[in-house]
Amino acid sequence: MQVYELHREQVVPRPVTEVFPFFAAAENLNALTPPWLEFRILTPLPIRMAAGIGLDYQIRWRGIPLRWQTLIETWEPGVRFVDTQVRGPYRLWHHTHTFEPLPDGGTRLTDHVRYALPLGPLGRVVHGLLVRRDVATIFDYRATRIAALFGVAGSR
Repeated sequence: MQVYELHREQVVPRPVTEVFPFFAAAENLNALTPPWLEFRILTPLPIRMAAGIGLDYQIRWRGIPLRWQTLIETWEPGVRFVDTQVRGPYRLWHHTHTFEPLPDGGTRLTDHVRYALPLGPLGRVVHGLLVRRDVATIFDYRATRIAALFGVAGSR
């Protein structure tokens, strides 16, 4: 299985105590997801996030409707949380969200994603042609929305 990784960091000029609650509210995922994915949460809202909570979504990738189920594997309020795919389009999806308070009162947001596609060699070809770019585009959109919501202090 070929595992790919995406790592993004972004600094916002707001404290963790303000930033983390936004990410803790599942209904805010829609605000961070590009409209072209037609993202919908299927799990009834509100969702009280905690380790062991499952969430069901529907997306539309390049016109194909896909169901996606994730599990909150780790939940450390104000510090980090990890969601993993239970069922969905990937063979592996492991997304670690980290929130680091900075001395100036800002927050460093880190997204680290490990993912793999099904279908062996065909999955590697589809990754090279479409998926790698789409995943990067999704996280570029996310960074733009986070900057609009919380301000811009820096990113890399």
